[in-house]
Amino acid sequence: MSIDLDVSPTVSAESSALTATIFKEQSEAFLRDGAPSLEQRLGDLERLRRAAQGAADRVAEAISNDFGNRSREETRLAEIWAVLASIRHTAKHLAKWMRPRSVAVPMEIKPGRAKIIYQPVGVVGIISPWNYPFQLAVIPLLQALAAGNRVMLKPSELTPHTSEFLASFLADLYPRDKVATVIGGPDVAAEFSALPFNHLLFTGSTSIGRKVMRAAAENLTPVTLELGGKSPCIIGEDASLAKAASSIAFGKLLNAGQTCIAPDYVFVPNSSLDAFLGQIAKVVPKFYPTLQSNPDYTKIINERQYQRLQRYLDEAKAKGARIIEFNPSKEELSAQARAFAPTLVIDPSDDLALMREEIFGPILPVKTYAKLDDAIDFINHRPRPLALYFFGKDPKARDKVLEKTISGGVCVNETMLHNIVDDLPFGGVGESGIGAYHGEIGFQTFSHRKAVFLQSRINFGWLLQPPFGKFKRRFIDLLLRR
Repeated sequence: MSIDLDVSPTVSAESSALTATIFKEQSEAFLRDGAPSLEQRLGDLERLRRAAQGAADRVAEAISNDFGNRSREETRLAEIWAVLASIRHTAKHLAKWMRPRSVAVPMEIKPGRAKIIYQPVGVVGIISPWNYPFQLAVIPLLQALAAGNRVMLKPSELTPHTSEFLASFLADLYPRDKVATVIGGPDVAAEFSALPFNHLLFTGSTSIGRKVMRAAAENLTPVTLELGGKSPCIIGEDASLAKAASSIAFGKLLNAGQTCIAPDYVFVPNSSLDAFLGQIAKVVPKFYPTLQSNPDYTKIINERQYQRLQRYLDEAKAKGARIIEFNPSKEELSAQARAFAPTLVIDPSDDLALMREEIFGPILPVKTYAKLDDAIDFINHRPRPLALYFFGKDPKARDKVLEKTISGGVCVNETMLHNIVDDLPFGGVGESGIGAYHGEIGFQTFSHRKAVFLQSRINFGWLLQPPFGKFKRRFIDLLLRR
């Protein structure tokens, strides 16, 4: 989900002992107090809702300080609104989600009954990334609380202002044996990942996800991995190019492309390339007439990431790719200032780093195709993406893309917005992730679904028990013939 990240949890130098102590406190508190009631869980959510609403400006300031500039309105939308909407949806449906669910039983064992009971798993660990440091910490946290768990959170060291804010913010809302924030670097992260959590959710890069999964495996800790990858766009023959360009530019340039579900590259029909480029050339300067001092244009998180993006372009130029850069005010941009110009790379060769690695920045490769099947085949011969975007009016073309590709999620004639539909599971597949959360799926992710069979006082269970005489053998014959 975020590029080349550390696995940084959050506590300082005496981290090892403190992290273990907090885990012990939470485990003991869970065993002592058991599952919280619906009223307690709703109270936890309401406390968080009020605090998040009141802290919007402080969250925006902390994140902007970490980025050098993060658009205030992007933070209000992508961080605060997303969290508030998730709390609202969860609180509205939580009573229903918590209810035991009756399931059918085979006729042969009636009148016995069966049901599923949802229980909190215990202590949940959350490792959150730097790109959306409030939303991607707090949404899984609130869902773990809604499921009745205790939570330990490790935010990223790459956003220290936001991580410190989260530690203080959450400490004011919950006792440490319910919610705790652990701050530190990769060493702390490694220790955090190795704790015997009852569930561990990690959001970050695929490479670090592998390390987290290896550490969790030592304790057989179940994991949810929210990773990333190269999320493609396909523009159909009959798509509205103006609408597609606007949506793709929005999705690509939100947070300067530092978004796990940002469009990573675009497939355009051969005949539509010039028209599509013309539409992009209209919309990008309209969105961002200036870059360096534009409060709406987010900067790259640090100089290292900026240089990585620049290397992608340098390689593409050296290999003869056509580059289109959007810098409407002709500003002097630098790695130190970290405002990276939105850039198109036209028909790049597949061996380029920007076609092999997740871009995670405002660079958009644009490839052409002769037949829709060619674009589908290209996508299917690469790791399965976290998101896929299709633009077009033809339902047959749309359904072909939906049926023949596998991705974590899909938007049709839009980008990004599937992420804010709370009843849609959010997660990847293969290298883009394991498991999902959001909405009821998130509640279930952090719950144990206990299978319960209730035998009736009068029942025919004795027919399944030895000794197996003639009558019981006939009964078994009957079972096998059904």
